[in-house]
Amino acid sequence: MESFTLTRIEMSCLLLSLTGVSSQKPLNILQEAWTKFHHDEVRTGTTLPAFLSTDIPPILHKIIKGGAVKGLSLGEIAALGHLVEYSNLSVTAMQNWVKRDFKEYLGSPQAGKKYSFNQAALLFMIDDLKSALDFESIRQLFQLLFLKPERDDDDLIEPAQMYSSYAGLFEEIKSNPVLHTQRIGGRDLHKNTWKDSSLARATEGILTRLNHLSKSQREMVQNALLVAAISVQTCYFQSLAKQYFNAVLFLDF
Repeated sequence: MESFTLTRIEMSCLLLSLTGVSSQKPLNILQEAWTKFHHDEVRTGTTLPAFLSTDIPPILHKIIKGGAVKGLSLGEIAALGHLVEYSNLSVTAMQNWVKRDFKEYLGSPQAGKKYSFNQAALLFMIDDLKSALDFESIRQLFQLLFLKPERDDDDLIEPAQMYSSYAGLFEEIKSNPVLHTQRIGGRDLHKNTWKDSSLARATEGILTRLNHLSKSQREMVQNALLVAAISVQTCYFQSLAKQYFNAVLFLDF
């Protein structure tokens, strides 16, 4: 069956919609994400067989039916994570993060017996960041962004908003030839004036929405966005390398 695939920006929009922050309905987000791969079926009126041949996890069925989703289990978060391109999220890995590596942030579910959407965003962020950083570095980054783990009201930016922001930055990098050719790890970032680079300027729209923060705090968020965007780009190249390697093995006949 065909897999249901979401970009990170689509997943972040889904999380924000489920929290009630976004005016966009979860079903509309899923419909738009599915339709972009099925323009021919929409044009020819053959969407029903195409949708029936799409693998839909139970958590999406619940969202599609309009059921109330107040929180997510680790299994549901993993199921959503599997939909995200270039992602390798697993229940086993998340159990280790919850019980040991990031216990201070994830040890206690915040939505009854389930994890909140901000906690789900944290798990998605860990999965992205681990492609470039070790766990100690990720914890240090979280401490800078989210300050005291036991409090939510002191965060420089909410996890779901952070996930959405760097997901949007990554999409802009993919669609902007100038940013893409710089490969976000190029010479611009090694200059003392990297903050005047095209990549840094791409974060300005995000930072203007954080005018409640001090200048140093906005710079902290900007730097974290850069780290996260590079990490997602790393995920992309790792996924691409694995695809080519598998192709080499398969075509050896």
